[in-house]
Amino acid sequence: MRHRGTRHLLRRLAGSKVTTHGPADFAGQHITVAGLGVSGISAARALAGLGAHLTVVDGGDGDKQRAAARELTEWAAAHSASGKGGGGRRAGITVRLGDGDTLPEGTELVVTSPGWKPDSPLFAAAAAAGVDVVGDVEIAWRLRGPGAAAWLGVTGTNGKTTTVRMLASILAAEGLRTLAVGNIGTPIIDVVLGQGKDGEPPYDVLAVELSSYQLHWAPSLRVHSGAVLNLAPDHLDWHGSMQAYAADKGRIYEGNTVACVYNAADKATEDLVREADVEEGCRAIGFTLGTPGPSQLGVVDGILVDRAFVENRQQQAQELAEVSDVTPPAPHNIANALAAAALARAFGVRPTAVRDGLRAFHPDAHRIQHVAERDGVTYIDDSKATNTHAAEASLAAYEHIVWIAGGLAKGATFDELVQKSAARLRGVVLIGADRALIGEALARHAPDVPVVDLDRTDTGAMPEAVREATRLARPGDTVLLAPACASMDMFVNYNKRGEAFAEAVGELTARDH
Repeated sequence: MRHRGTRHLLRRLAGSKVTTHGPADFAGQHITVAGLGVSGISAARALAGLGAHLTVVDGGDGDKQRAAARELTEWAAAHSASGKGGGGRRAGITVRLGDGDTLPEGTELVVTSPGWKPDSPLFAAAAAAGVDVVGDVEIAWRLRGPGAAAWLGVTGTNGKTTTVRMLASILAAEGLRTLAVGNIGTPIIDVVLGQGKDGEPPYDVLAVELSSYQLHWAPSLRVHSGAVLNLAPDHLDWHGSMQAYAADKGRIYEGNTVACVYNAADKATEDLVREADVEEGCRAIGFTLGTPGPSQLGVVDGILVDRAFVENRQQQAQELAEVSDVTPPAPHNIANALAAAALARAFGVRPTAVRDGLRAFHPDAHRIQHVAERDGVTYIDDSKATNTHAAEASLAAYEHIVWIAGGLAKGATFDELVQKSAARLRGVVLIGADRALIGEALARHAPDVPVVDLDRTDTGAMPEAVREATRLARPGDTVLLAPACASMDMFVNYNKRGEAFAEAVGELTARDH
């Protein structure tokens, strides 16, 4: 880590010209918002309410975009008529559909939605005109007022949402007013602008999930403490290379004041800490599933322990919680809990709050979710395992598995995943458009494992997949939906895929009664 002495020079060398901070500074600015998604609409409303002149552009011109445009312009008209824009200013928004490439004349700042690629023509035009491009997280960061809540940031290829929600649960157990925000839940701009309004007390600290997209577009973000949970190839079509993807993830460490939390089992995350430019006194804190060294959190005899935030970390460790306090106690979920605990401890949270917060936490649906047990076979829904890294962690949590896998591969390869998991596989049921890629990896590295290839990509394939998996399973086995692929070839999203799995399992169970 590089401490404060070089930070300001490096920030200048990075090329960021952003100097605007505070709600009043947006008044009168001509701002273009790229994208009519949730974050784009949130940014447009917030900035228009602060007195900016807004143009919202979207390359689409379908029913979805038109409905969003209509809703946004109606909101702007209502707030202009009533003068209800934030700060008493009148809201004004123009929406342009079908052309997302041309920079509107007079634009002084572009605010992008996370999904827009850095090489978009709109951003090339902005660069040529000397106009900065930032994201919703950057806007939220600039809108923070005096005494604003601290941010504890979490990023990584997998586990972000679970870790952020664990962290919020721990912070709440300490009695702090907190919220899990960022890439989940309420748009972070809305949370920042809503601080202390309507008689509600302000937040003490926010647990912030940050995607690589959001970090890319947040040049001035400086969180209190940040964590990178893991790094594996993902979104490379957006970032262009693994190096660029990792660099954007590493932005979460820039300017940290207390702790840079890294995964001791993933050297790439520690390398990002070494490259980070932080405040004087900031420490590197590791987490491990093994016995921790000094300045690490880890596991000893089924106990989560802290050797980082104790007085004599060379000789002492502080008990935080038991492995059984974590739901579910799968290895990768224990790692998530340790990362959350590290960030909470960096904020001064007591050990008892770590324990109580982990006990109170329950994961979201479709994340290693227990669905049912039938004839000694357990059915687990991990539809959220949409890439090979997540699927590997899921498969590692169970001893004997009938694996339901497949979908859209997004350019992934499956040889390493199959090699690492082959000994656990009782059988495999393949579904989805790119199932052949997994089938080929199985043929190379697990030729003796029975494979059922379902040659269909309609939603009705899931009940058949569950029936075939049940046929392959024995008492004591786990039927695991961990697709290692995206869902859009068959389902609207991973939630619908998980729901279809649970419904199919429910139909089997219903037949037993």
